[in-house]
Amino acid sequence: MTSYREAVREALREALIRDERAFLMGEDVGAYGGCFGVSRGLLEEFGPDRIRDTPLSESAFVGAGIGAALNGARPIVEVMTVNFSLLALDQILNNGATLRHMSGGQLGVPLVIRMATGAGRQLAAQHSHSLESFYAHIPGLRVVSPATVTDARGMLWSALQDPDPVVIFEPIALYNSEDEIGTDPGSADLDHAAVRRAGADVTVVCYGGALPVAEAAAEHLAGEGISAEVIDLRTLRPLDEATVFDSVARTHRLVVVDEGWRSVGIAAEIAARAAEHVYYDLDAPIVRVCGVEVPVPYARQLEEAALPQPGSVVAAVRDVVS
Repeated sequence: MTSYREAVREALREALIRDERAFLMGEDVGAYGGCFGVSRGLLEEFGPDRIRDTPLSESAFVGAGIGAALNGARPIVEVMTVNFSLLALDQILNNGATLRHMSGGQLGVPLVIRMATGAGRQLAAQHSHSLESFYAHIPGLRVVSPATVTDARGMLWSALQDPDPVVIFEPIALYNSEDEIGTDPGSADLDHAAVRRAGADVTVVCYGGALPVAEAAAEHLAGEGISAEVIDLRTLRPLDEATVFDSVARTHRLVVVDEGWRSVGIAAEIAARAAEHVYYDLDAPIVRVCGVEVPVPYARQLEEAALPQPGSVVAAVRDVVS
């Protein structure tokens, strides 16, 4: 069995071995081994030129990563948590995402930015939010979120082949999860969503840390005779809406599970597109199961109450199926 954390570490090792232009930079990625232990041992293996500890300035080291990418390197920038990435939003939005357009295609920014996202570990509001929708809103970026150990292993190399910036959201709650992966998992498909569980009665769309929640709900519903199809979006920009639409055309019902806030989020985007394109295939209103619109609490029972749980997904599916 391989943990999600170990899968990301092996993905980093593979990238550093296969491409001499690649290097990792960020806060505490070197001697400390990363805030979540992802890069442990890489400094000893690859040295300080390839594993670079940075000052506590997200704007500075993300900007340095953009500059390195413009000059031919393949930087992998780690931002400790998604909340802290807002300090680098100027660099990401106004520089990284725009330079190809503003240069008439002359300049590309082959930069990968990794960041931990989401709640579930009692890290309180300043370390626990799901802000993927902020970045999925921005043209010029590719935004992905590996929800399985296999994708955690395979998405990084695929991201490094993209000539434009790729933002990878790694759910904090999944770092300790484990699964079997092959000896050569290869690169991951960043263009298509994955049907994680086939079903006939309702389509349940999710991504990232919400996948285990949706899968647990689908397993429970199967015991009630309700067949739920679970779709893992994998890539949030550009969205693979065709896989969602094909599923809804067969099941005629749609529930979207999103750990982020309900207002103006990923779930809202999926619901809007479904209403625009497959409205006449629906036999029931679209239902969203999202995080409660409060700063994520610290206390465990409050944190759990603020996040989508299998029971809330089960209740939503029962509602649309009935």
